[in-house]
Amino acid sequence: MLRDITLGQYFPGDSIVHRLDARCKLIAVVLFIAALFTAESYVGYALMFCVTAGMIALSHIPLKSIVRGLKPVMVIIIFTAVLNMFFTPGTELFHVWKITVTQEGVVRAVYMVLRISLLIAGTFLLTYTTPPIALTDGMESLFNPLKKLHVPVHEMAMMMSMALRFIPTLISETDKIMSAQRARGADFETGSLVQRAKALLPLLVPLFVSAFRRADELAVAMESRCYHGGDGRTRMKQLVWHTRDTVAILVMVLILAAVIVLRHFGL
Repeated sequence: MLRDITLGQYFPGDSIVHRLDARCKLIAVVLFIAALFTAESYVGYALMFCVTAGMIALSHIPLKSIVRGLKPVMVIIIFTAVLNMFFTPGTELFHVWKITVTQEGVVRAVYMVLRISLLIAGTFLLTYTTPPIALTDGMESLFNPLKKLHVPVHEMAMMMSMALRFIPTLISETDKIMSAQRARGADFETGSLVQRAKALLPLLVPLFVSAFRRADELAVAMESRCYHGGDGRTRMKQLVWHTRDTVAILVMVLILAAVIVLRHFGL
């Protein structure tokens, strides 16, 4: 299960999506999310599904990696679908005990499953195709005007970048601890939900110790390199905005406009 969590991983490549500027991909993700939450019909969701499939194809990211990233949140997706299916008023399809399934509930459940799945798949492409350092530089560049309001933009971007960078490391560390405890007779897969939750408690102490040790090592490494924040710092790789980035943003704006038009006409 832990190996299915792919958030924060970067898949090196030379696709057109990999070559896009980090700022372009951040803006494109915002437009993608806006279009996804604007869609309200099968036509709109079909359009967003085609857009997501096109982005996955252009990025050359294996489809199994996208599907694997959806597995950890599958319970949330199913739970959301069930809630919408059973508790949405409308035309009754069938009745089981005190639970009524309506036509509107089924439609809304399908919409929610598509929305969450496409949202996760689309946003995961951001971390799959963008190195953490480039992502940090992109966020800092986009939020740079907030520095005039004394917002610690560089520190916020750095913290987010380090969080994304260490998610795969902590997942790998947790998997190693679980394997070591299984070898000593620990059981994490049988018993009731409460018993399995209690079995996971012994993981917390070594995991927290490992996380604090890594944080301390990172702090020492940054201090030894005379890191004192973003003021006066230069970058080895500068962000460069190309024509392809402008084209990508225009395409996403057109997609958002198309979804808005479809919603306006009820299509």
